[in-house]
Amino acid sequence: MTISPGPLPGPDGRLRTPWALGNDRLLAYYDSEWGMPVLDEAGLFERLSLEAFQSGLSWDVILAKRPAFREVFHHFDPDRVAAMGDADVERTLADARIVRNRAKITAAIGNARAVVTLREAGDPPTLPDSLPRHARDALRRADLPLPAVGLPALIWSHLPEATPRPATVAEVPTTSSEATALAKTLKKRGFRFVGPTTAHALMEAVGMVDGHLAGSWRRGCSGLWDE
Repeated sequence: MTISPGPLPGPDGRLRTPWALGNDRLLAYYDSEWGMPVLDEAGLFERLSLEAFQSGLSWDVILAKRPAFREVFHHFDPDRVAAMGDADVERTLADARIVRNRAKITAAIGNARAVVTLREAGDPPTLPDSLPRHARDALRRADLPLPAVGLPALIWSHLPEATPRPATVAEVPTTSSEATALAKTLKKRGFRFVGPTTAHALMEAVGMVDGHLAGSWRRGCSGLWDE
């Protein structure tokens, strides 16, 4: 019988979710970024794009290539990525520093155009009314600003009313009803490579759900949940 691990001590003795102990790069990412709230448009577009590129690969591969991704995709400025054309796609495909997948590259460009369309259309419409009350309350408890119209408002409007509280790796969910709804909403707005699993991973990465195991020193780091 295989026993699913709980949090494990790192080199400093602090307990962490086991994947964080894979190498120094993962450790630094876990300790400083993963699960921290991201509410700006470029930051969310970057994380959505990288989660899509990660599909079928390990996150460590994407993290190692992140500096190159940022260079190739103009630091994930949606307006600049949206302006990329066929020649840019071919140039990007020739760059061995990133994941060279035509479908994912063209999806990133198409998704940037969808981000711009959301912003220019003022979609979702009015804030704060476009956010559910529990989302507004959670952001205010954490002393965070309400997200701006467009992609930030759309994503954060899917903040769940409760977060998972896994004690072991086996208990960590890979999707949720909220992630499924977010994926459906994004696809309706023209986004690609945004299935429920990708949406859930995004929600964990930007603090909308707490994927840290109970006992990890990073549990509750987003400030959005009472732990």
